[in-house]
Amino acid sequence: MPALSAVPKVNPASSVSALIPTLARRIIEMIRREGYPIGQRLTEQALCDELAVSRSPVRKALQYLQAAGAVTSEPNRGYQVAKGASELGELEFSPDPSSEETVYMRIANDRIRGLLPDEIAEADLMSRYDLGRLQVQRVLNRMSRESMIDRKPGRGWMFRPLLSNVESHRESYRFRMIIEPAAILEPGYVVDIPELEKCRREQIELLQGGIERCTPTELFRAGVHFHETVIAGANNRFLLDSLRTLNQMRRVVEYGTRLDRARLHRQCEEHLVMIDLLVKGERMEASQFLRQHLNTARITKLGDAG
Repeated sequence: MPALSAVPKVNPASSVSALIPTLARRIIEMIRREGYPIGQRLTEQALCDELAVSRSPVRKALQYLQAAGAVTSEPNRGYQVAKGASELGELEFSPDPSSEETVYMRIANDRIRGLLPDEIAEADLMSRYDLGRLQVQRVLNRMSRESMIDRKPGRGWMFRPLLSNVESHRESYRFRMIIEPAAILEPGYVVDIPELEKCRREQIELLQGGIERCTPTELFRAGVHFHETVIAGANNRFLLDSLRTLNQMRRVVEYGTRLDRARLHRQCEEHLVMIDLLVKGERMEASQFLRQHLNTARITKLGDAG
């Protein structure tokens, strides 16, 4: 791994929309998650579906990545991956105070701190953060896709409930300690090996420097992907929906939590242990390990209060 000073930086030109670097980062994340090899073709439509945006910003994000050397293009073949996963992981996108990610985190943190009311209007956010309407709408639409906020009938938006105090966090961990280990022991549990292998690649990449590079959003998404993949094996929609609802309530708070890099390293290592147990078919051991994993996370974050 090169020294931090040697990490190549991608400096977007001022004419590039603030959305483009964020989309470029998400395309890199997808390439690494899916394990795409050098030469893998990237279709605009597939990226539109993945990113939930139109073709125009996807095309600009690909051009942005081509300028950084992450992808290449050929006539009649479109764009292809140009670097391996480790090289892609070394790309560093310079922070932009007006970028979607930065604005997203400012709104999320202010909500956590109680500085934003339950209901908010686009005009209020435009004034508070000195943003244009399209910038605010992009962030609100992303928050809506991530089930953090809902559009009110007529005008305005309403934030969804948060895990707003220590006791609610403690209850959430106790609930997860009930449903997640039990899901693994359900009759007919099916280990989704392809999806778990994607999770394995994500966890390894985090251990190989991603923990230091990734945004809170990306770190949270990787953890959610692993735990939801595990519980999905029970093929019980109520278990999976319960965990998804809880993760939606955790999302804003987790984004605003001070990152404990050492804890994240232990967490990733334990995720890899669980993946190995599940792939080997050792479900009882995986269930017990998962319960201990969640309990350790609870104690580390909240203290040992039962």
